Amino acid sequence: MTLLDDLSGFEFEDVMEDVFRNLGYENVRQAARTADEGRDILMEEHVDGEARAVVVECKHTDTVGRPVVQKLHSAVATYDYDGPKRGIVATTGRFTGPAEEYVAELAASGDPYPIDLLDGTDLRSLADEVGLDLYNGRIEILCEETLRPYDSARGPEAAVEDAFRDIENIEPSAVPDPELWVRFHPVVSVTASVDATFETSVGIVHQIRERDQIVVDASRDGPERVPRPLGRLVGSNLDHRIELDEQRLSPTFDEFDVGRFGRTETEYKEWSLDRLQREHTTTVQYTGDNNVTYTKTCEPNQSDISVESITPVYVPRIRANVDLGAYSYHYGYYAAGPSRFTVDDGIHRCQQCGESDEGPFTYCENCGSIDCPDHIQTERVTGEPVCTGCAVTERFFYSEKYFFDESNLAQFRAEYEAMPPHRKAAENKPLLGAVAVTVLVTILFALVSQGVV
Repeated sequence: MTLLDDLSGFEFEDVMEDVFRNLGYENVRQAARTADEGRDILMEEHVDGEARAVVVECKHTDTVGRPVVQKLHSAVATYDYDGPKRGIVATTGRFTGPAEEYVAELAASGDPYPIDLLDGTDLRSLADEVGLDLYNGRIEILCEETLRPYDSARGPEAAVEDAFRDIENIEPSAVPDPELWVRFHPVVSVTASVDATFETSVGIVHQIRERDQIVVDASRDGPERVPRPLGRLVGSNLDHRIELDEQRLSPTFDEFDVGRFGRTETEYKEWSLDRLQREHTTTVQYTGDNNVTYTKTCEPNQSDISVESITPVYVPRIRANVDLGAYSYHYGYYAAGPSRFTVDDGIHRCQQCGESDEGPFTYCENCGSIDCPDHIQTERVTGEPVCTGCAVTERFFYSEKYFFDESNLAQFRAEYEAMPPHRKAAENKPLLGAVAVTVLVTILFALVSQGVV
């Protein structure tokens, strides 16, 4: 039986690296892809508190014979490791009778370097055991954990209520319940340490001793590093993951979707190694023994970077929609319980000019719009805020006045007609003030001209 026929031999090694890592083996890595020394994957296990090396030979062929098993046995015996060692041959196909007989002979004789055989049927069982899916000829990450999609103490509407707290003229409690969509977005958190020293004839010129966490967008469009605020959100909440229980969570949301991881764990590991290598590459200057200044580019080798853990997890991306009057407001964010990272804020955006950085913002109860100071006015009759988009206007004593509707405008017209002249003039305080200043200046000039002052 053959599995994963579309993969190359190297791709099959990537798949097996993922399988063994998910089975709980430690320090799983591939041997250098140069001359074939009879070992493709190196890893460790602990038995009764003692570390043991495991050397794996991967064969993407229909059949594997005795010579392959013998070669691996020699590779295990010569592998430089201070402790017990054993070997595994993994194949997408099957083993010949002589190969199986050789393994049985080793076991019967008590050989110190035992060999285990995994054929295509075994691989299918292992994939099922660790929750990996054979997807399009590749083993895809299947994750069942997520960050919390909302604050359990306050409910899923809390984030929207918080977003309305600094909007003037509306109480957050008066905001209607939003429509909520959630997409559980796949990310991978990679923790790695970098240990590199760079020396010249004058000694050490640069050292790197750092432990990094990279949060990688693991959707089909990735991999790429997520924005730093999202990375901090994931990193600080990674220990508070919960089960992605669709049956329990889906009734909370109007729409519910779970994304798929686009690559294998090994591919995310390799991408992270390359990214860390580039991020830690720097250029330094140093002075030689001859007092000449030199420049050196310090680029760590990938062997200087040790990946400690690869943790897949979903981050809930919430999209909320609230209808207020004639307007709909979108608010999008990544959630982790009470914490969140906002990516789309349609609440703090003026509905008249589209600007989002000219606050404070004020709610117009007349039409439902939220507007910046340049597009919000005071309603002449009620004294309430009204936006320039819906207001009915008319000039009184050369001053523009704003009204909720024609009825309020008609009411004020009648009031205005009954006003004494000084009250009408007070409708345009800037003009009235300018006139007063002009009169005072004229009187003062006249007094000065007549020598009174």
